[in-house]
Amino acid sequence: MSEGKLNIVNELSPQHFWDTDIKKLDANHSRRLVIERIFSQGTVEEIRRVIDYYGEPLVVDVLTSLNYLDPKTLNFVALFFSLPLNAFKCYKRKRSKPAHWNS
Repeated sequence: MSEGKLNIVNELSPQHFWDTDIKKLDANHSRRLVIERIFSQGTVEEIRRVIDYYGEPLVVDVLTSLNYLDPKTLNFVALFFSLPLNAFKCYKRKRSKPAHWNS
């Protein structure tokens, strides 16, 4: 993580954190929330800022360990980091749940 920047949250759009008091949000303590929200809702510029701030290994670790990513974000992240879908916990969990019968 970059020590030169005090809090990356100040560089991101507050609309991504509509349900949180952004003034109290600590980027280091809430890194999972920040990474998840920016990859699912942010711009390419915000995604690059997050990667620069946290470092690619940490970002990949957080994203692959999330319990849920919407299908669009999951496919984007897999392509962006050149990872197979089965590297993501959310993909494995979805595949392990049996489908309901539609009659």
